[in-house]
Amino acid sequence: MSAPQYNQGAAVWPILAMALGTFVLGLTEFSAMSMLPLIAESFSVTPSLAGNVISAYAIGVVIGAPLFMLLTNKTNRRTALIVFTAMILLGNGLSAIASSLTELVVYRVLSGLPHGAYFGTALLVASGMAPKGKRATYMSKVFAGLTIATIVGVPMATLVGQNMSWRVCMAIVAVLAFITMFLIYRLVPSSPVTNPTRLREEFGVLKNKLVWSISGIIFVGFGGVFCIYTYLADTIINVTETPEVTISIAMMMFGIGTTIGNLVISKLADHSPLATTGIALLCSVAIAIMYVFAAGNIWWLYVTVFLLGASVGLAAVIQSMLLDVSPTGHAMIGALVQCAFNTANAIGPWVGGALLASGATFNETGYASAMLFVGGFVMWALSYVQMRNRNLIPATN
Repeated sequence: MSAPQYNQGAAVWPILAMALGTFVLGLTEFSAMSMLPLIAESFSVTPSLAGNVISAYAIGVVIGAPLFMLLTNKTNRRTALIVFTAMILLGNGLSAIASSLTELVVYRVLSGLPHGAYFGTALLVASGMAPKGKRATYMSKVFAGLTIATIVGVPMATLVGQNMSWRVCMAIVAVLAFITMFLIYRLVPSSPVTNPTRLREEFGVLKNKLVWSISGIIFVGFGGVFCIYTYLADTIINVTETPEVTISIAMMMFGIGTTIGNLVISKLADHSPLATTGIALLCSVAIAIMYVFAAGNIWWLYVTVFLLGASVGLAAVIQSMLLDVSPTGHAMIGALVQCAFNTANAIGPWVGGALLASGATFNETGYASAMLFVGGFVMWALSYVQMRNRNLIPATN
């Protein structure tokens, strides 16, 4: 059975198919964080030890993003997407039946391997399908699946986990991955790579010191987001001491904050991307410290988590800055951004877990988060100096 050819008037269907994939990836990555208490209880381990599940997924992304983007450099992109969704299916299916925490950690690494490559490939397909002047719109619609996952999917998965099992959630993700794989085969047009970039050109990006300092904002600074988010459920249970349903509400507030922050920060950054990034990082330091004291009241905690989610809006701004300072090797840039975010996703839970192991309370992970945001600001300052020395700062900055 051959897949249908692309029809411009029916572009919505292939876009929706690929957006379902980003929804699945968002659900895979973020729902595990809200279910850490359940995973810890299931294997009779401490929350800080269970946090290795989060770091394991991030490690998988860091390894898989550049590896699979480069390995599939000449592969038909629809075929690559089918392979990546099959890997998502396998990793989450095995996670659902893991018999020990060690097994689960291994399976989470496998689950993370296709994450960055799927994102990068799906965005390239959407870009290629777009009519003139609509490229950004098409790409944003594919990315919207992740946003919907943070607003709707993760809270629902949390409720399912609390009332059934975290294993059921991972099994559902595996089923959704299978559906995505079938829809991509049926709806996404064949997308042969007609002009593959040379590996030397892609790897040449890594020689640019400015690329590394800007990426460092994500590598270090965004660890502050995950340092808090990973242990948010534990904070609500042990510090705020409100019913479990408030965990789902808090996760929803984070997702809404991410969506609004993406819109607002992107608008501000249109006029002054560098200044917007620096100011947002300093605001994030204050939000992280605010979290320590807001944890005693669920309403203040909702506000703080909303603001923390809004800080994720910096993601698009930083990626745009990277593309501006590196006119070639954009596949490697995309992989590097995914590596940076998921390194932060590994660093944040590790730093928070180390603080908890030393005797800190769950809400005091806000202090560790603040330090990571400060580290991100230091990387921003280094980037600012380099850009000024290279005369790359526009007058608006």
